[in-house]
Amino acid sequence: MRAAVIHNALNGTRPDQEDTLVQARAVHEALVSLGIGSSILSMSLDLEAARTELAALSPDIIFNLVEELADDIRLAPLAPSLFAHMRLPFTGSDAQALTLSGDKVLCKRILDAAGIPSPAWVLPDGTCGGMGAGGKAGGHGFVTGRYLCKSVHEHASLGLDEDCLVDATTVKDVTDRLAACIARHGGHWFAERYVDGREFNIAIIAGVNGDEPQVLPFAEIEFRDFGADRPKIVGYAAKWDEDCFEYVNTVRRFAFPESDAPLLAMLASATKACWHAFGLAGYARIDYRVDGDGSAEHPFVAYVIDVNSNPCIAPDAGLAAAAHRAGLDYAALIKRVVDAGLNQTTAQNIVYAAGK
Repeated sequence: MRAAVIHNALNGTRPDQEDTLVQARAVHEALVSLGIGSSILSMSLDLEAARTELAALSPDIIFNLVEELADDIRLAPLAPSLFAHMRLPFTGSDAQALTLSGDKVLCKRILDAAGIPSPAWVLPDGTCGGMGAGGKAGGHGFVTGRYLCKSVHEHASLGLDEDCLVDATTVKDVTDRLAACIARHGGHWFAERYVDGREFNIAIIAGVNGDEPQVLPFAEIEFRDFGADRPKIVGYAAKWDEDCFEYVNTVRRFAFPESDAPLLAMLASATKACWHAFGLAGYARIDYRVDGDGSAEHPFVAYVIDVNSNPCIAPDAGLAAAAHRAGLDYAALIKRVVDAGLNQTTAQNIVYAAGK
């Protein structure tokens, strides 16, 4: 078997961009350790060049690590679209799933329609969104409180910091802060109600031989030594600046008391619901903020804050750490993802054949 590990051509030196190369090299080495021939290719917006290179290589499987093209995450779905057009097997989610989850406002509309709780949201023109089946506000009216302004399309928490928070009593409070974020960073932004609770990153991978997906061990991000005045957000610095307070003091943990069992069951159910609602494949990670303490007065509500259809799969990332806790070393994780890609292609080919 021969694999092509494809990543997006880099146009910058941000830590999150350089991490793409770290992933590509790690996946390549894991494939080689499995006895699978592997080549690393970079892909730009020149789709014809990519098509020609792939046609010449004719890989048995493409390990897709393309996160953006021409520095635009909205173009990432072009990669799996090209692979599907060439009838080449590839890993991970298809173009449709990347599109639905990559636009965070569209993502929230899908969550709402699927009855999966998601925080209330506001657009720059003042349009307000609901809170899903688990929400308390209902309807589409404005909910007063603290909001977090976020980029609609950027990943890796780019541009996310304390200045993105606003305490709002009116819609205008939110739209004014959104205007400031747009002026500072450019692009499209929206605001999401800030849930001042626990944060979980739940990884999920495809099942064996087409079985139901497997939710990996639950990971909570602890905010250690955050004072009352320091907002608990995992912004860009917390993910990529190794010298900052937020990076050092946001710590992943996997051990939980028995009292968290109802919450963990809720997270597992919601994660599988997201997998099916977005048509995810291969591997994914769903991020949550949790309101409530599990008491009768304040029951747990797990709000989805991000659906990552192509999360980081570097050896030191959360997905690999969760897989390790489930008994899958890094090579075994990569093999599971490759097998899922091959199985998915086999199923699609059966559909193609039936349609002839």
